[in-house]
Amino acid sequence: MPLNRCKICQDPYEEILSFGKMPLGNGFLNENQIPNEYFFEMGVGFCERSMMFQLTNQPSPEQMFHGEYAFFTGSSEGMKNHFHQFSEKIINNLPATDQETFVVEIGSNDGTMLQNFSNRGIKCMGVEPSENVAKEAINNGIKTKISFFNEKVAEEIQDENGFASVIYAANVMCHIPNINSIFKGISILLDKNGVFYFEDPYLGDVINKNSFDQIYDEHVFLFSLHSVQFVASMNGLDLINAEPLTTHGGSMRYTLCHKGRFSVSENTNKLIQKEKRLGLNRLNTFKSFERNIKRIKEQLLDLLLDLKNKGKLVSGYGATSKSTTILNYCGIDHSLISWISDTTPTKQGKLTPGTHIPVVPYSKFKEDTPNYAVLFAWNHADEIMQKEKEFSRNGGRWITFFPEIKVI
Repeated sequence: MPLNRCKICQDPYEEILSFGKMPLGNGFLNENQIPNEYFFEMGVGFCERSMMFQLTNQPSPEQMFHGEYAFFTGSSEGMKNHFHQFSEKIINNLPATDQETFVVEIGSNDGTMLQNFSNRGIKCMGVEPSENVAKEAINNGIKTKISFFNEKVAEEIQDENGFASVIYAANVMCHIPNINSIFKGISILLDKNGVFYFEDPYLGDVINKNSFDQIYDEHVFLFSLHSVQFVASMNGLDLINAEPLTTHGGSMRYTLCHKGRFSVSENTNKLIQKEKRLGLNRLNTFKSFERNIKRIKEQLLDLLLDLKNKGKLVSGYGATSKSTTILNYCGIDHSLISWISDTTPTKQGKLTPGTHIPVVPYSKFKEDTPNYAVLFAWNHADEIMQKEKEFSRNGGRWITFFPEIKVI
């Protein structure tokens, strides 16, 4: 395989696996857009110096985050509750600074998280590149800068508002290829006693669960404590705490500060030792992951082909960005899954990226109940299973695929 250069340290590394030609994860489209649909070669690799798991190639940020971005945070009750609970933690543990408390969120989407601070009278601001979701936040009274966050934007915010007591990012840092610029911007904007929290899908959970759908165009990185420590240290920051989360099928929340300001928690040291035991700092671990991915692909295809031959109606549940990887890598199209129901209005009436399965309103799931539903939104399984008890009571079966194929 050809050598690639690490996006963190520029050392060469080898590609682990190619998923082949892949469309944009959120690139839901109309039929007349099919001839011009965008694809890129999606592969993943691991750098043994920075210990960063990363895409070898990624579309430009402007192609992925734009005026028609398909996900609104406020559409998920689970995420709204998650952000509310953590905002309370932040408020109860605000760092002592020399100025008025100021909270900045990077990738603030529709302002769902910042609304919790605004409602408490705390000065806050979002930075969001996707115009449609940013305008939703602005319409709801959340000050939002429509831009990608970088060093220049950090300087502009600091000049206009002062230093940030808290900077927060959720499911955002893993999207940004030029991540050193982001960390430098955080160093500029963060108060000397401020803290930076970010949470993203956790590499350890992806490996343990074989959840390769976390690999798609937007997720240029899958972080571990090892890799976060490395990139933070390069940019004058310390990783001082880490907290495992259940969101998105397994995430980690990292707490950082200016170098030397606060001590590293014992919990962080324990998690780093656990990562060493899991092999998250070794290339061989990811070779085994590759074999597991190929096995799941074969088993899922075999199951869907068998159900098709038996004349069963199979639908999908949740037209997620992550499902784009599964559908395209496995070659699953309309002949195997009739349609995918989704509650997001901007996706309804469109086709899935690459495989062109119709995305239909949620009402279709109720009116034309399938025999089997592939649970693409598996990271919200508890919320969905509670909501869809009637489907199961009436004999409907769920198909899940991580860490292995199951029919529930």
